Amino acid sequence: MALHLREQNFSLRDIAASLVITKGKKKGRHPSPATVLRMLHDHDEATATAAASTS
Repeated sequence: MALHLREQNFSLRDIAASLVITKGKKKGRHPSPATVLRMLHDHDEATATAAASTS
């Protein structure tokens, strides 16, 4: 969902407000914009690493 919203040029705050944590201690709450940034950054790195290893 976060990737889809980022493609639509939503801000980190808007993305964080749209997401809901489904597990753990903070279940039912929204993640912080910093958490969303970290998740997207980790995804981008993993994607880049996967693309580099297939070349």
